[in-house]
Amino acid sequence: MKAVLSDICLHKGGGLQRQLYQALVERILSGRIPGGAQLPASRQWAADLGVSRNSVSAVYEQLRSEGFLASRQGSGFYVREDLHHLPKTLTPPSLARSLNAPPAKLAQAFKSAHGPHANLPFTPGLPDLDAFPIKVWNRLLHQQESRICVRGYDEPAGYLPLRRALQAYLRESRGVRCHEDQILITAGAQQGLSLIADVLLAPSDTVLIENPGYRGARGALGRLGRTLVPVPLTAQQALDIEALEHLPPARVLYCTPTHQYPMGGILEIGQRLALLDWARRTETWIIEDDYDSEFHFVGKPVAALQGLFDETPVLYVGSFSKTLMPGLRLGYLVVPDGLIDNFRQMKRFTSGESPLLTQAVTAEFMQGGHFISHLRKMRHHYHGKWQRFHHLLETHFAGRLQPVAESAGMHLVVTGEIDDLAVVQGLSELGIGSTPLSAHYVGKALQHGLVLGFANADDEAMARCVVALGKVLGAKSVDRGET
Repeated sequence: MKAVLSDICLHKGGGLQRQLYQALVERILSGRIPGGAQLPASRQWAADLGVSRNSVSAVYEQLRSEGFLASRQGSGFYVREDLHHLPKTLTPPSLARSLNAPPAKLAQAFKSAHGPHANLPFTPGLPDLDAFPIKVWNRLLHQQESRICVRGYDEPAGYLPLRRALQAYLRESRGVRCHEDQILITAGAQQGLSLIADVLLAPSDTVLIENPGYRGARGALGRLGRTLVPVPLTAQQALDIEALEHLPPARVLYCTPTHQYPMGGILEIGQRLALLDWARRTETWIIEDDYDSEFHFVGKPVAALQGLFDETPVLYVGSFSKTLMPGLRLGYLVVPDGLIDNFRQMKRFTSGESPLLTQAVTAEFMQGGHFISHLRKMRHHYHGKWQRFHHLLETHFAGRLQPVAESAGMHLVVTGEIDDLAVVQGLSELGIGSTPLSAHYVGKALQHGLVLGFANADDEAMARCVVALGKVLGAKSVDRGET
């Protein structure tokens, strides 16, 4: 073990915890540190590396939370023995099959999940706009206006300074491995999903999708008559990897491994490696939607699936809708090298460039450190809201509604024997937003309940929600379909 770890060299000023984390992950994934091996004691190794013991302990705890390590009372940390080892480089699916050439056939727009009441309190996906640093944003906006407005056309792939800022952020915060040319700036995550469908999918293709899952993905990937095959979740509310082995071949799999939407499960490292191995064997593209990974409340966010190896068959989708504002309509897509030209060309023909001024202000917001500062503040802010709302629901609706506990995100799911479509309609009439859990299923719903976004609600709104929910439930039988 000493020989395997002796070549770890940390560079001062470069994020020592991140460097140590990456060094250990690479050695574990490659098998250089075998399953069952005991890692050095934190005190001694910290002295050897010239870092604080707290830094080593924090890395150990992060690796334990992600499933790389197990701890044993009184004897320290060990590498998990059940990790699925893979080749250092995963070859993406064959590109021999011709990709869709632009201009693509454009389907009629699918019905939006957001209706006329999209901005009501407790609408899922809506951030706390009152907490946004609007004065800083407006100052940057005024600085950029005169400089940007005199420019001509820009690249359809996106404003280069923004792609560079994103590349640095995704590397440091999410562990994504990419260069700036692999990033496309999109009109939110929804356009990213639509671009994937336009480039990779034919009308006859099969798409695997989490069940329950994100309705917007069903709309973007299932248009033109494509077959959507649901993939169940485990008891831990994460994608069931074993179930994939019994499903028909598919061109792509859509998933939310870091925080399953809407149920909140996290795919641990052993399952992530098994998922990548399945994708390699079946030549299936994985769409990783990292929709709110920044808002994990316990420990650091789990690293992205895309960055586990130098090359993975993963298309990584992200957005600024929840971290900044939905009204920006700004997202991003990270694609493997072999697909870059196809995606750039498709974006050029289907939408052209994204609004330049918005991109320039966002780039300055990130480069000036405001983005990281805002995320840090909102992570603490949303954690407090999550605790208060979770407590209210448990206190007032025990035995009738069961909160699905999760330690991340901007929404809560409650399940129960209710007619969730009718309950959502009743809440909407009382000024409360929500979505029915049953609507997130492909085919027959296996559970009923509510998806309630708490990020955009203050304490007063939470109290109103409890009163309104009690009133609506009282007006309807708990049994579905009865009045």
